Amino acid sequence: MAAAKLSPADSLSFCLAQLTAAAGEGLGGGKDTATNETPLGRALLALRTRHVKAAGGIERFRARGGLRPLLALLRRAAAAGPAPSQAGPGSAPSSVESAASSGPAPSPGPAPSAASSSTPSPPTRLRKTLDLALSVLANCCTEGECRAEVRRLGGIIPLVTILQCVKTDSIQNRTARALGNLAMEPESCGDIHSAGAVPLLVEGLTACQDSQCRQSVVRALRNLADSPQHRLALAKQGAVRPLAELLAAAPDPAMTLALVRALLELSRGCSRACAEQLSLGGGLGPLVSLASHPKRAVREAAILILANLCAQGLVRPALGSAGGVEVLLGELRRRRGPSGASPASQQPLVRAVCLLCREAINRARLRDAGGLELLMGLLRDPRASAWHPRVVAALVGFFYDTGALGRLQALGLVPLLAGQLCGEAGDEEEEGREAASWDFPEERTPERAEAGSFQSLRSWLISEGYAADPGDISPEWSPERCPPPPEPASRASPSLGPTLLRTPHALRPAGRSPTTTAPEEPWGREGPALLLLSRFSQAPDPSGALVTGPALCGLLAYVTGAPGSPSPRAFRILARLTCNPACLEAFVRSYGAALLRAWLVLGVAPDDWPALRTRPARRSQHQHRELGEMLLQNLTVQAESPFGVGALTHLLLSGSPEDRVACALTLPFICRKPSLRRRLLLDQGGLRLLLSALTGPAPHPLFLFFAADSLSCLQGLVSPTVSPALLPAIPLDLDPPSPCLYEPLLGPAPTPAPDLHFLLDSGLRLPAQRAASANASPFFRALLAGSFAEAHMDLVPLRGLSPSAAWPVLHHLHGCRGCGATLGPVPPPGQPLLGSEAEEALEAAGRFLLPGLEEELEEAVGRIHLGPQGGPESVGEVFRLGRPRLAAHCARWTLSPGQCPRKRALALVGLVEAAGDEAGPLTEAFLAVMMGVELGGEGPSLDG
Repeated sequence: MAAAKLSPADSLSFCLAQLTAAAGEGLGGGKDTATNETPLGRALLALRTRHVKAAGGIERFRARGGLRPLLALLRRAAAAGPAPSQAGPGSAPSSVESAASSGPAPSPGPAPSAASSSTPSPPTRLRKTLDLALSVLANCCTEGECRAEVRRLGGIIPLVTILQCVKTDSIQNRTARALGNLAMEPESCGDIHSAGAVPLLVEGLTACQDSQCRQSVVRALRNLADSPQHRLALAKQGAVRPLAELLAAAPDPAMTLALVRALLELSRGCSRACAEQLSLGGGLGPLVSLASHPKRAVREAAILILANLCAQGLVRPALGSAGGVEVLLGELRRRRGPSGASPASQQPLVRAVCLLCREAINRARLRDAGGLELLMGLLRDPRASAWHPRVVAALVGFFYDTGALGRLQALGLVPLLAGQLCGEAGDEEEEGREAASWDFPEERTPERAEAGSFQSLRSWLISEGYAADPGDISPEWSPERCPPPPEPASRASPSLGPTLLRTPHALRPAGRSPTTTAPEEPWGREGPALLLLSRFSQAPDPSGALVTGPALCGLLAYVTGAPGSPSPRAFRILARLTCNPACLEAFVRSYGAALLRAWLVLGVAPDDWPALRTRPARRSQHQHRELGEMLLQNLTVQAESPFGVGALTHLLLSGSPEDRVACALTLPFICRKPSLRRRLLLDQGGLRLLLSALTGPAPHPLFLFFAADSLSCLQGLVSPTVSPALLPAIPLDLDPPSPCLYEPLLGPAPTPAPDLHFLLDSGLRLPAQRAASANASPFFRALLAGSFAEAHMDLVPLRGLSPSAAWPVLHHLHGCRGCGATLGPVPPPGQPLLGSEAEEALEAAGRFLLPGLEEELEEAVGRIHLGPQGGPESVGEVFRLGRPRLAAHCARWTLSPGQCPRKRALALVGLVEAAGDEAGPLTEAFLAVMMGVELGGEGPSLDG
């Protein structure tokens, strides 16, 4: 089989040569009679079908310098056309014809029809040449380096000129395709905008009927929307409305995809012009319908366009009427599902849904479509924390919707709002003025220019003393509201000058005062949350939502930890709650009163217990204390009212076990009347109930801290005359103040001589006097002077006694009191007492029937471990010895008035741990100290 004969057009060199020659001579040229084609036409056809489409063909064409003659050819065609102002709708073929002739350009007129002649007319042949050249250029511009070279060679202006002059659909299609490819480079995109191509593309979009041409124009517009500035320019030049009108005409699937992709780019950062044109073009309804399109690309693009449109308040009501609220909620719900998309893809939908909450009609649709539950789910999701401020601000739109607020409260909004007060700010950008609610549309009328007569009047009013500055007078001023001018004599009086300079109320806009202006409350990121909390606090009974642990903790954390000055609205919320009688029981049940005192008055937040948290120095602790005392005083007023007395009595007698304990703990904070304290705390068992609950399960994380503070307050209220002062410390390095009577028996020449020795298990012999020992204790009297064998022995064994424990026993037997011997077996603070020599000495004193020695040893333990050297951790160690008097010492140390609240609470924690499940000893110890049993035994004094 013979090989196919190669034509000259198969050579790239031949094609480039023809292209170069045509660029220099023009678009005409001789015609090959055999093929009925010009050599230029064959070269361009070969370039388009073979050379450029081959692998690496575009690169070879560019490297061989093909772009320069190709652009020169197009430039000659563009320069030969008529001026833009002279071109008519049918002038494109004439302009191309003029490029092939050397005569003057013909006047605009209808082009001769190709169908009127049996052979192609020159204009038709030239249009074909131009079509091929543009196709080659558009194909080359798919490669980045070619796009850069076309821009460098100035190829954009000829394309725009051709787009303006030649109105043939095929030429428009190729030109728009080339411009669309060039627009993929940011620099070229800017040059295309500067060359004025956008109005021509918009005109071509409405004029052409070919679907392929329209798709090329739509793609070019999409690529030209590469920046906010360019998108705004496109919208202002009317590029959006034709796209919306085409979309409303239900085009074919390919055109639909091209349109939604273009509208998606144009609607990014949606401007007012874009939203207006899309709405006027009837695009909202089709976009809502396309949100359920079977093709995913169309469906997602339509949904994102709807989300972008929500940035403009003027279009949101119409968008909601078209069904956009339900579409956006459904898509956001789907993306938040188990198989949904990433959080980043949810961001535009969250923003759109929040913006939809700014209009009442859309809020109603959102509420009916389950949007409140969706927004609450976002607030609960820690992964969506960056959107929480936006969601809270959106919920402010439901401020006056009682039904929606009730639903939000039932869904748990209040604790989430309280948690938002001290949260970090989100990364969301601020919305512009155009995103404001369209329920109160901004007046768009042109600003009135102040007439010369008004300017003259204002100048006269200022000169006559009616106004202090031009801003005090508005154009709405009327002479009827103005008092008569003052007398000239009065104006001349210097003493009346300041009075006359006051602005009359009639000349000021409503609400404006020159002398007193209400200070504007700070509105930070916590402003929306505080506003909603304030709205909830104004309900008749807000206790179920606001008087809870999380809500109170959030408010107090904001009041005490806000970076700047906290909003006064937070103070008003707390004051409103404490003044509401319906909240009294809730404050008692939730330990709210104790929390107020601990956080504000004592300065101990929940995060500071049990370990102190490092925080910056508080500069307003004094203000916090005043606030706490004021709030507690409000609760006291409610508690001591007839309603409050009945409520507290009911809680204490008929409430649940948890409520009864909470009531007993809270009573010392909010009850000041002695008779009420006696009845509730003593007669009805509130004090014993609180003490019995100390060793049980803690109903609150700060229960023991609250209990220690409550018992301390109760100590001062029940027995204000009892002073649980700490025992004085005895310096251990000084000689004891009392003489030692046992020491003379220990020297080399004892005086008097001992007549008895005690033998310890260690083999140590301790000298003693039989008579003194027998007289000091009934045990030793029976042992040494009775019928036992030891009465006749000079060496009496004492079993189970160490030398350190025996030492204070021997001193006590010989009459030593306060000589310091009892301090010897007591270990220093920080060391355990259980198993120590002090415990052994106490047991020996009890075994030998020496109550005086027991008291001395207990006093020594108290002085060392419960004195200034001891800390709260020593209290539990002392209590573990199980001695009633030491237990009272521990209770006295814990309830000391000057004790640090933190140390007091830590001591109570140690006491509870030491007591274990046995609440009796601990209860009796506190009762003994608080009722003053040890220090007088006259019973409690509640009326003192």
